[in-house]
Amino acid sequence: MNIHEYQAKEILRKYGVVTLKGKTADTADQAVSVANELGGNVWVVKAQIHAGGRGKGGGVKLAKSLDEVKEHANKIIGMNLVTHQTGPEGKIVNRVLIEQGCNIAKEYYVAALIDRATGRVAMMASSEGGMDIEEVAHKNPNAIVKVDIDPVIGLAPFQARQLAFAIGIPNESINKAVGFMMGLYKAFIERDCSIAEINPLVLTKEGDIIALDAKMNFDSNALYRQKEVVEFRDLTEENPTEIEASKYDLAFIKLDGSIGCLVNGAGLAMATLDIIKLNGEMPANFLDVGGGANKEKVTAAFKIILSDKNVKGILVNIFGGIMKCDIIADGVIAASKEVGLKVPLVVRLEGTNVELGKKMLKESGLNITPADDLADAAKKIVAAVRGK
Repeated sequence: MNIHEYQAKEILRKYGVVTLKGKTADTADQAVSVANELGGNVWVVKAQIHAGGRGKGGGVKLAKSLDEVKEHANKIIGMNLVTHQTGPEGKIVNRVLIEQGCNIAKEYYVAALIDRATGRVAMMASSEGGMDIEEVAHKNPNAIVKVDIDPVIGLAPFQARQLAFAIGIPNESINKAVGFMMGLYKAFIERDCSIAEINPLVLTKEGDIIALDAKMNFDSNALYRQKEVVEFRDLTEENPTEIEASKYDLAFIKLDGSIGCLVNGAGLAMATLDIIKLNGEMPANFLDVGGGANKEKVTAAFKIILSDKNVKGILVNIFGGIMKCDIIADGVIAASKEVGLKVPLVVRLEGTNVELGKKMLKESGLNITPADDLADAAKKIVAAVRGK
């Protein structure tokens, strides 16, 4: 689950992470009122969407007068902001964050994240913070330093100090940087984050260490114990189909292809997407119904797949263990009849109650193509959507 920058900063402040004073606004007039309330003579107007690269897309503007605050807010609120993370369709900006300006001396990058290679939390830092950190990682990986964190001990102060020295934090600001990183790590652990990223972290000319931007993502499996985080969920930032899928506890991600996929198990689902692409077509979605699905859940999954107008065919790939093949067959039959299925459907079943499941599909009277294995299923659905 993602949240907005202003929400991430609200959480981080509780852990001693220093941020600039700021407030959100939904209209240009509100933005001017916020700037007046904050005081000063320089402000930053920042689009609030769940995506990075806002500055390059025109979603972050510096204002040196209240008139400029109003002008920038007018342009940003309601704009369709396109960044490298939104995709070409972009996202509509409904809210801006107005923050005080500061005297930036140097920009850095700091993030706590899960290192899949070690199975531990790691903290990364770089002296080259800012908009193009992805390019830094690609072109100059030596500019990024990392420490692996012992899950029993947690981030040790000497590790934070090691990072601060490695990225060139001045001696007089080292302690502030250490405190900053310790707070960031604590927030990451206590709030069940998958990433907590500060880009940029800035050193001001006064020697302060401040989070100029903040991004926090959370482990969806831990949200049951993160009620405050759940309250931050912004449904306007999420795909409506994915929201509908979440109501049925379906793991669903919309993609851009033409073949809908209904699979049980994340690994099998990934393999299914790969083999569709290997055969020359693109999957329309990732959908894992899980191991404990029932008829209603399978029917809902089918409807969600068919709600995508780009879907020209459906591949059902089930390996029945906990999930029994006859349950899947029952759901497929019910959904096909309910929605009046008009696209090709290929079903590959294997595992518990497979013969019963196949028998149900065969006797359903529906136009369902059976497949012997995954390779066979992929070839058949690709041929079907191509009209062969």
